[in-house]
Amino acid sequence: MTKITRRNALFSGLAVSAASCSKGPSNESPDESASGVFAHGVASGDPGPNSAVIWTRISANEAAPGSSATIIWELAANETFNNIIAKGETLTGASRDWTVKTLLTDLEPGTVYYYRFRSGDQTSPVGRTRTLPAGAIDSARFAVLSCTNFPFGYFNVYDQIAQRDDIDAVIHLGDYIYEYGRDGYGGATGAALGREHEPAHEIITLDDYRRRHAQYKADPSSQAMHAAHAVIAIWDDHEVSNNSWKDGAENHQPETEGEWVTRRRAALQAYYEWMPVREPAAAPEAFFRSYSYGDLLTLCAIETRLMARARQFEYSEIVRDLKTGADVEHFKTEILWDESREMLGSAQTDYLSRTIRQSVNDGQPWRLIANQIIMAKVITPDLNPHMSEEEIDALQATWDQGRAFVEVSKLGLPTNFDAWDGYPAARERFYEMVRDAGGDGMIVVTGDTHTWWANDLTDRNGKRRGVELGTHSVTSPSPYGNNFLDGKGGQYTALTAHENEDVRYISGEDHGYIDLEIGHETATARYMAVDTVESRDYSAFEKVAFTIERADGAAKFTNS
Repeated sequence: MTKITRRNALFSGLAVSAASCSKGPSNESPDESASGVFAHGVASGDPGPNSAVIWTRISANEAAPGSSATIIWELAANETFNNIIAKGETLTGASRDWTVKTLLTDLEPGTVYYYRFRSGDQTSPVGRTRTLPAGAIDSARFAVLSCTNFPFGYFNVYDQIAQRDDIDAVIHLGDYIYEYGRDGYGGATGAALGREHEPAHEIITLDDYRRRHAQYKADPSSQAMHAAHAVIAIWDDHEVSNNSWKDGAENHQPETEGEWVTRRRAALQAYYEWMPVREPAAAPEAFFRSYSYGDLLTLCAIETRLMARARQFEYSEIVRDLKTGADVEHFKTEILWDESREMLGSAQTDYLSRTIRQSVNDGQPWRLIANQIIMAKVITPDLNPHMSEEEIDALQATWDQGRAFVEVSKLGLPTNFDAWDGYPAARERFYEMVRDAGGDGMIVVTGDTHTWWANDLTDRNGKRRGVELGTHSVTSPSPYGNNFLDGKGGQYTALTAHENEDVRYISGEDHGYIDLEIGHETATARYMAVDTVESRDYSAFEKVAFTIERADGAAKFTNS
């Protein structure tokens, strides 16, 4: 096991100190965030072969008076800016919360650029971005992560990624922020660590969402990571509200929190203001894109929450109707497999089909899918023989679905109805679309569960369709952690792996990210972990690694 300590690691490349407002990168520790006009740092993302988005924000109380301000951006080939190759101006103001987002164009493919912003006599930290490559390339490397819940701990995973200069892009799979107030999920931990959410209440309005994004962007490790790498981001549910679907969310109560469409509109406006992403020309929910990496792969970033998703099943709702074996069979074969239950929708499916066909026609060996929720089939093991009534009561006290979950676990139903398992007909349509487009070599990267996974992807008939790599969280706790289920989380994890053939590896321990390196013949996924998120002093290590190859018309793990 290779260990890297936070104290003795040297920053490589542009491992920027977010505290620095100088013209170049720094080797100082990013324990303090930026200050002054550019207190939220800089960021870049959504790269193309000839373009990239760069972002910053000016603090309104530091900005020029009035409703708008003009910000100068500069682009250079190195961090010293002794040869500025492009510059321009961008207008911002209160209408977009003083955020600044510029699309750079006419860039060279596969090239590293450095950028910064100026407002009056103040200069932002320096950021580094990278365009997509064109033509023949040997490999591409990504840092894959998700679930950055501020009160649950320090963003040490961000800090680790900021120290690397061998990453082509960071793929953030969603839950970039969390919507809860201090009395909700993570509140007690945040109070103990001094990392409580702002504002203190659950976020609902546009001002609420803006303030929450501002808090996350003020984190020094977040600023260092964003300054060091271009980010390809998708959202999951917590950017709006927990377990969201096209017409609502589990954590949205219209009676007290207003109309869902109003809350969703506010959340997405703040997201587009505060994230270095291109905004869709169609509806704001239509947030799906693709990225071509030379002759190697196409990355498809999909949307599974707000465009088309049907409402999720809840254990507490279905358990009432599952009284007999016939009831269970009817639910499994008819209700769960209802063809009308959508996930992606026709517009997104058509786009993905065209994109994958183009990738195949271009001779690329790999298709990489950035996906929010577990795609593999995962059936719940029977927990009833392993839990006492007191333990079930304790679970129910922390999760309102707990008792129903344990009761239904004996029926062989999916572990997570919020995942693709709750939409098996939609998953089958996705597999068929990929197959019809000729898209073998499919690797799916997944967030959401705060758990490490290595899964085979198989269709209804057991045919291999690809592999899935699930990343743990940056901070959020895992339902497969050893302390889950009143200390029986490790046993639950072992039972899940034992009773699900498609699950090759599962662990709820140790936060981290996936270091995914893809070459023409094989891909290697290294699960990189940190030993704590409760202190800024931490160690990082490689937890486990997997090699993937293309064989028999699909990607597969080499030990299969």
